Amino acid sequence: MAGRTANPARRRYNVRFVAAMTAYAAITFGAVWTLRQAPPEADVLRFALAVAPAIPLLGVIWAVGAYLVEETDEFRRATFAQALLWGLGATLAFTTVWGFLEELGGAPRFPLYLVFCVFAVAMGAAHLVIRWRYR
Repeated sequence: MAGRTANPARRRYNVRFVAAMTAYAAITFGAVWTLRQAPPEADVLRFALAVAPAIPLLGVIWAVGAYLVEETDEFRRATFAQALLWGLGATLAFTTVWGFLEELGGAPRFPLYLVFCVFAVAMGAAHLVIRWRYR
């Protein structure tokens, strides 16, 4: 366990990721609460608050890219990149199939803001499988 926390690139990634996800949770909570109180005609406020939760998620994407640049251990970088690719592939597969189900099968609309969550779960699961495979 000490080897995992001793890696400076991983430590910086964890700090960035946790900070961005904490900001995401706080901003999402605040935006939803504020939007429930705001008058319906407050279009500019509604648009700004609707976009606000996406900003920390852009920070997560930046943190992932920064980690790949900063990680000096080639094996860790390669397994992380593999997890990213598997997560991306799973997300593309899910959204493509669901899109056809919506258009042609009458399935309910899938909220686009959840695509990031699908990717994060798929990438996390892929990373666990990849780490298990190389243990």
